[in-house]
Amino acid sequence: MRSTFHGIEVSKRGLFAQQSALDTTSHNIANANTEGYTRQRANMQATPGLPAPGINNSTAPGQIGTGVQVTDLQRIRESFLDTQVRNENKHLGYWDAVQSGLGKLEAIMNEPSDTGLQTVMDSLWESWQDLAKEPNSLSARAVVSQRATALTETFSSIMTSMTELQTDLDNTIATNVLDINSMAKQIADLNKQIADVVPHGYQPNDLYDQRDVLLDKLSKMADIKVTEAESGMVNVTIEGKELVTGRASVEMATVKNAITGFNDITLGGAEFKPTSQGTLSGNLKVRGEATVTTVNGQPVVTKTGYIADLTSRLNKLAVSMSTEINKLHQTGANIFDIENRKTNPNAPLQGLMFFVDSTDPTKPPTDASKMALNPAIVANLNAIAAAQTKASEGNEAGTSFEGDGRNARDIASIKFHVFTSTEGLGESTTLDDYYRYSIAKLGVDSQEAQRMDKNSEILVGQVENQRSSISGVSLDEEMSDMIKYQHAYSAAARVMTSMDELLDKVINGMGRVGL
Repeated sequence: MRSTFHGIEVSKRGLFAQQSALDTTSHNIANANTEGYTRQRANMQATPGLPAPGINNSTAPGQIGTGVQVTDLQRIRESFLDTQVRNENKHLGYWDAVQSGLGKLEAIMNEPSDTGLQTVMDSLWESWQDLAKEPNSLSARAVVSQRATALTETFSSIMTSMTELQTDLDNTIATNVLDINSMAKQIADLNKQIADVVPHGYQPNDLYDQRDVLLDKLSKMADIKVTEAESGMVNVTIEGKELVTGRASVEMATVKNAITGFNDITLGGAEFKPTSQGTLSGNLKVRGEATVTTVNGQPVVTKTGYIADLTSRLNKLAVSMSTEINKLHQTGANIFDIENRKTNPNAPLQGLMFFVDSTDPTKPPTDASKMALNPAIVANLNAIAAAQTKASEGNEAGTSFEGDGRNARDIASIKFHVFTSTEGLGESTTLDDYYRYSIAKLGVDSQEAQRMDKNSEILVGQVENQRSSISGVSLDEEMSDMIKYQHAYSAAARVMTSMDELLDKVINGMGRVGL
């Protein structure tokens, strides 16, 4: 026959188990708005039963229940959804970075607008047409000079802004690397804390949550793979290379390349180039990559990427425009040439270039950032060669006269000149069409990036919602559980009260006959 104290023990276990469940529910409610928190559940199990002792013990199987115990505090989390979120996160991080960078490029180009490069180019061609009508007009020449200066300043401003954007992205990449390095160290530190307690039978659920939040953030930065390790730890690889192994992390850093001017990324001291997606890869795509080759013993840097491609096209546009205008301007006659040939028909032409290199006015511009109006023309507008020296009606070969605007007319017609694929632009097109295509390509790339970013955001949202439906805290559900555990606790307390009354009768009420 069992002891009366058995009922006290059973009810005590019930009280403890329901109290643990209530504490877990309280913990869930308290962390309902905590980032990355996973709801927990107190799993209960009946404790091992005892055989029913007695004088006439039955041989039939049977045991007396001994109560309940909490076996573990389980995190309600689905690892498959974690993997899905992290896989989609890298796409979101990549397209976020690309669409942001291309959006800034679009803002720099500012097309179509009344102040963009296209409008400035059109204004220059119009000024040459106006000069062809009034080649001796000082105001017409001033307009040509002003609009040519506006063109060079616009080219210079665009190139400077793109260089600054490239530098900003380079610094952003360095910051991305610092973030990845910091998160890797924190994950390794959490691994250590977890491994210190798991072998002793504890369940560090809150440490697991902190680590999962870091892994989610890290997955947006780069392509990572997470694998389980001993004692609750995880190993993390980035682009297939070890980043976190147990309690240790591999340091990621950036080193400024003296030749390319870019930050090179290293992982554990070795060169690291991300080839998959993620914020880091997206910023690299916009900033561009640089390769160094040796030509005649000298290093030659070749850059690729959105900014590098657009810069190359603008350089070709500026150089080709300068070359064509200079070609005609150098063979044309300005007012000084006309005056000289009135007395000396064989007097040499000044042959001034219209556009020159801002660092060396004796040379034509080699890129858009160094394109400048010839200082000789700025100093004296009569140096603009609006006339031609070839024969025309009423004009002998080798001479020119006031009012000849044929050269200005020919320069204005460069706008419609179709370049062959072997000329400076490398394409069969006009200057205007070449520029419009460059802007259209930028717009299409930006639109594509925005579309992919939106799609990635939707996919991440869907998977996160699925994960939240399983792992997130529902206040309604927790309140329901709280009432359930509260009633169970009250019932167990009532059982203990009943057993106490029984014991009181046995201890204090028995053996008192005759007193």
